[in-house]
Amino acid sequence: MTEQLLPVNGVDLCVETFGDPADPPVLLIHGAAASMDYWETPFCEQLAAGSRFVIRYDHRDTGRSVSYPPGEPAYEGPDLFKDPVGILDALGIDQAHVVGLSMGGAIALQIGLDFPDRVRSLTLASTSPLGDDLPGPADRIRESFSSEAPPTDWSDTEAALDQLVADEKLYGGTHPYDEPARRELLRAMIARTTNLASAVTNHWVLPDDDTPPSRPRLGELKLPVLVLHGTEDPMFPPAHGEAMAREIPGAELVLLQGAGHELPEAVWPVAIPAILQHTTA
Repeated sequence: MTEQLLPVNGVDLCVETFGDPADPPVLLIHGAAASMDYWETPFCEQLAAGSRFVIRYDHRDTGRSVSYPPGEPAYEGPDLFKDPVGILDALGIDQAHVVGLSMGGAIALQIGLDFPDRVRSLTLASTSPLGDDLPGPADRIRESFSSEAPPTDWSDTEAALDQLVADEKLYGGTHPYDEPARRELLRAMIARTTNLASAVTNHWVLPDDDTPPSRPRLGELKLPVLVLHGTEDPMFPPAHGEAMAREIPGAELVLLQGAGHELPEAVWPVAIPAILQHTTA
């Protein structure tokens, strides 16, 4: 695997690759405030072992990519949507299979709509087409939105770890949570993040009205689409994934039993083969 800073759309983004560049490329895009670390190394290695060239990267303000002061991102939402295409340009890749989770799924979907010639296939995990006809978040998620708990001191590593673990548990499903392993991963993520306060803040303060809704355009997609969705997703209940698969022509839906708003190791034996089969030319 090779990690490097690449000039993309006027900024430096940290990108890491796994496998043989001659194999079909698979670009992984994670969710809001999530660095590449959340695409766990063993997950990437297992995809690469299936003869795929796997690419993961740090969004702006996460990991080692460009960082701005907390609450002052010098970019807008559409820049996050264009960055993956810029990464493909920087790597000299014409087309890639694109896999996105949560906000990363929204980004992947927008790329498929706006740059279909750059995409071989889409995999949308924990992603929603959005709409008032779909069920809202679970009570525990809604309650967290209105919580008046004191703010976390993100400069305190132990306090940050406690909050990140609590957040993962909040959004998780019913599979056992391996807290020691997650703390190890999150500690490593914190160590390689330029400014953790910026990472957990800046994506959430971006205007949400600068990208038009994608749902009215789902019927335009002519690409192969795989929808992965947890049966216990508390943020986007399964009806969201079902609507996505129903409204995209020819899309395949795979429900991940017991998974929440996540792609935990417990469901990799289902998710990874599904992705490999989907990304077979």
